[in-house]
Amino acid sequence: MTNDSDSDLNGHTATTTRTLRRSRTDKMVAGVCGGLAKTLGVDAALVRIGLVAATLLGFGAGALIYLAAWILIPEEDAPAY
Repeated sequence: MTNDSDSDLNGHTATTTRTLRRSRTDKMVAGVCGGLAKTLGVDAALVRIGLVAATLLGFGAGALIYLAAWILIPEEDAPAY
């Protein structure tokens, strides 16, 4: 019997972890929106629009969240050449 799925003998499936990192390439200021978009699998423009909306409609909360993310989220590793 062959098993073509990514599961082991106990029926557990393999999981991949995605870590949130600030983007080095897709950035306007610090790469927070680009990194979040890469992690979520969406376009960075959508994340940026959401951040602007949160900043304008949330009395600056989006800007505070961005600043906190800039400080707390590490930048992705440099590409190996």
